[in-house]
Amino acid sequence: MAEAEKKSYTISDIYQGGYSSLDPEKGYGNIFTGYRANINQLAITTNPSNAAILKEFSDKANLGVEHIEIEALDPKVFDAMPKQQLKEINRLSKLTGVGISFHGPLIEPSGMTQHGWNEASRKAAERQIQESMERIHEANPEDMVVNFHTSNFLPSAEISKTKEGEQPQSGLIVDTQRGSVNIIPLKERYFPGENREVNLKEEIKRLNEETWNEGVRHLAYNGDRAISYLAQGTPLAKIAEAEKKEGKEFSGSEELVARKKAEYNAGVALLNDSYRQLKQLYELSYKSGAEQDKKILEGFAKRIESYAKRIEEKPSSDESIMLREKILEDGLDTFNKISPPQIVQSADEFMMKKSSESFGNAAFNVYKKFSKEKKNAPIMVIENPPANQQFSRGEDVANMVKGAREQFVERALKEGFSRGEAERQAEKLIGATWDVGHINMLRKQGFEEKDIIKETEKIAPFVKHIHLSDNFGFEHTELPMGMGNVPLKEIMEKLGKKGFEAKKIIEAGDWWTKHLPQGAGQPFVPSLEGMGSPIYGMKMAPYWNQALGLTQGYFGGYGQMLPQGNYEIFGAGFSQLPAELGGQRPGAQGSRMSGKPME
Repeated sequence: MAEAEKKSYTISDIYQGGYSSLDPEKGYGNIFTGYRANINQLAITTNPSNAAILKEFSDKANLGVEHIEIEALDPKVFDAMPKQQLKEINRLSKLTGVGISFHGPLIEPSGMTQHGWNEASRKAAERQIQESMERIHEANPEDMVVNFHTSNFLPSAEISKTKEGEQPQSGLIVDTQRGSVNIIPLKERYFPGENREVNLKEEIKRLNEETWNEGVRHLAYNGDRAISYLAQGTPLAKIAEAEKKEGKEFSGSEELVARKKAEYNAGVALLNDSYRQLKQLYELSYKSGAEQDKKILEGFAKRIESYAKRIEEKPSSDESIMLREKILEDGLDTFNKISPPQIVQSADEFMMKKSSESFGNAAFNVYKKFSKEKKNAPIMVIENPPANQQFSRGEDVANMVKGAREQFVERALKEGFSRGEAERQAEKLIGATWDVGHINMLRKQGFEEKDIIKETEKIAPFVKHIHLSDNFGFEHTELPMGMGNVPLKEIMEKLGKKGFEAKKIIEAGDWWTKHLPQGAGQPFVPSLEGMGSPIYGMKMAPYWNQALGLTQGYFGGYGQMLPQGNYEIFGAGFSQLPAELGGQRPGAQGSRMSGKPME
C-alpha cells in the first residue's frame, strides 16, 4: 500500500462499543442529534384527532413524561372535548405532577377565507382564538401555554434559492376593495429605464397606477361625453318646451327635436353615471390613499359639500344637473393632484396586519378577563407553519409576534394601563413557537442547512416554546429527532438560553399514526435517544443514546466486532477448549483433551 493510501486509510464504525465513564459525552449510534436535553425538558402530545383525551393523557403520563401537550388541530375536535374532561385532566395533572400545554385549532387569524377577506371573518377568527384560550384554561389555570399557527390558508409565494440568492417566482396580492387574493408572476422588465430586478413592490406599484389611471380616464371620458350631449341637446329642447308651454307651435323639425331630446337624456344619464363613479373614486382614494392626499380630498369635500346636499334634495332638477357638472370638473382636477391609492397591496403585508390585530386583541381580552378574576392568563405562542405555507419564515414569525404585542399595548393604553406595564405584560404573554421540522422544509426550495440555521437567528429573541419533529426537508413528515436531516444541534445553539429554557414538544405523529408499521410504538423513547437524554434522574451519564452499549455485557457475547463464532473458527485463548478445561465447547468426547483414545 502506498504511503499516501496508508495515511488516508481508516477503519470506523466497526465496533459500536459500550458506555464508558472515561468518555461519558460520546454518543453511540447514528440517531443521536448531538444536542442533549433532559427528560424534564421534553414533552409528548396527545393524538390530534382524538377528542377523548382523558384516557390518552393518563396512558402517556405512565410513560414517565413530565409534560404533555394536548393537540386539537381540527376545530371540530376541540369543540368535541367536554369541559368536564379538561377539569379532570387538571386534577390528574396535579396528582401526577405532569405539566400541560395546548396546541390550539388551526385558524386563519387574518380572516381570509376561500371567498375573500372581510372584517366580519377576521373578528370571528379573533373570537375563536380567544375562546380557545379561555376554555383550555380549565386544564391548567397556573401556567398554560397555548399555541397557534401564523396562518392556515394561503401557500407561501414561490421562491427558488440559487447561488445568486433568493429568486421570487411569484407574489401574493390582495384587492383591498373586494378582499380577493391573487397570485401574480414576477418577471424581469426589458424596456429602457425599467427596473429589471424581479420586485413585488414595483409590480404592485404598477398595478395601482394602472388601475387608478384607468378609473380616472373612464370618469373623464364619460364626463366629457355627458357635457357634450347636454350642450348639444339642451338649447333646442328648451326652446321647444318653452314654446309648447306658451301654446305656440314649434316651427322646427319634430325629428330634430326628438333627436336633441335623446341626446339630452343620454347626457343626463352619462352625467349621473359619472357622478356615481366620482363618488366611488373619492371613497377609494380616501380609504386607501396616502395621508398627505387626504388633506387634498378634504379640501375638495368642503368645496362641494353644499352642492352635494342640494343634489340630494332635488336630484332631477335642472340645478342638480348643473351642480353635477361643477363637481365633476372639480373632482377630475383633484384626482389628478393625488397619488394612486393602494387598491392592491401585498397579501403578506395586509394579512400580517390583520393577523397581528386578531392575536393581539385576543391575548389582551383573555388577560383582562383573568386578571379581574386574579388568575394567571395563558401565554400565547405563535408558531411557524410548514415552509410551503404563508408566514413560515423566521422573520415572518418575529414580525407577527411584534405586531401582536403592539396591538396588545395599544388596547391596554386605551384601558388605562401605563405603557411600561402594558409592554411588560405583552412581552410576557405573547411569544413564539419554533418548529424545527417545519423550517427544515425550506430545503425543497433549494435552501441549505446554513440557511435554515440563519432563519433561527431571526426568531431566537422571541422563542418561548419548541416543537420537535424530524424530516428530510420535502414533505411534512414528523419523525423522532435524529431520523431525518434537521440540524437540531446548530438550531438549538442559535436559540441559546431561550431554547434551553423552552419546553420541547415531541411532535412525531408519523411514527405511530401513518406510514410506519403498526407496533412502532410511542415516539418518546426514540426521542430520548435522539436527544441524548440522561437515563437516571441525576441528569448525568449514561444517556439513552448509549443504551445499546450498556446491554452488550449481557446480550452481546464478545461484542459485535468479535462475536463468539469468530473465536470458535479462528481460535483465541481458552475459547475453543472443552468445558472440562475452562473452555466453552460442550463435552470434548474423544478429543485429545478428554483422556480417551481418539477414534
